[in-house]
Amino acid sequence: MDKGSIGGVLLAIAGIVAGLLIEGGNLGQIVQPTAALIVFGGTMGAVLLQFPLPTVLAAFNSLAHVFSAPRKHSDQLLHLLVAFANKARRNGVVSLDSDLETIRDPFLKQALMLAVDGTEPNELRKIMRVSLDCTAENEERLPAVFESAGGFSPTIGILGAVLGLIQVMKNLDNIQEVGKGIAVAFVATIYGVGIANLFFLPFAGKMRIRIHDEHQRREMMLEGVISILEGMNPRMLEVKLAGFMNDPQQIQKERAA
Repeated sequence: MDKGSIGGVLLAIAGIVAGLLIEGGNLGQIVQPTAALIVFGGTMGAVLLQFPLPTVLAAFNSLAHVFSAPRKHSDQLLHLLVAFANKARRNGVVSLDSDLETIRDPFLKQALMLAVDGTEPNELRKIMRVSLDCTAENEERLPAVFESAGGFSPTIGILGAVLGLIQVMKNLDNIQEVGKGIAVAFVATIYGVGIANLFFLPFAGKMRIRIHDEHQRREMMLEGVISILEGMNPRMLEVKLAGFMNDPQQIQKERAA
């Protein structure tokens, strides 16, 4: 699990609840099913109107990547590509045909299959670039779903507050009921602003980071296969592909040294 994502959600909720309790409030004041129904129902309806259903479902299915720690397979990928380069240097690129069945990543498998079939490096780059761009375009729609939800929910929250105030206006002759009604009405605004800034927009931001990392891995695969096809020295290939693996922590360590 991603400790940052889990800790961020818990810290945000704990901070808001603690602030409410310190001010003398209680959880019952902000637990309003009607307000939640208006905000969540209205937001999801607007999102479904903007995006196709498969895109919305795929976006919510990808939430697992937000709370799961990113897989650090770059080292393994680097060693695999260098091993392929050594084998191709000794026995030719065609010898890599026996390794195709062991490759699980579809992008790497397709690129290596084209290389084994004798595709020219420039043509291979063009073919795989189309696949890379289409995949990236489809993946960019996923965080856009949550960004849209983060834009809709505050407005839907205000709408819920106005609907609540309309009901309050019916009881102007009873001051106590008016006070309670106004408090309940503004809970919808809390829900709308809260889920937008605590959940939807952060989800979109973290998801974009995950997508960027995966896109970089595919770029690394493509450059590795093309370099193998061009006959690059395995040591030079290792140095070249190592440039894709510079993470912030490693850069900070190198600067400190």
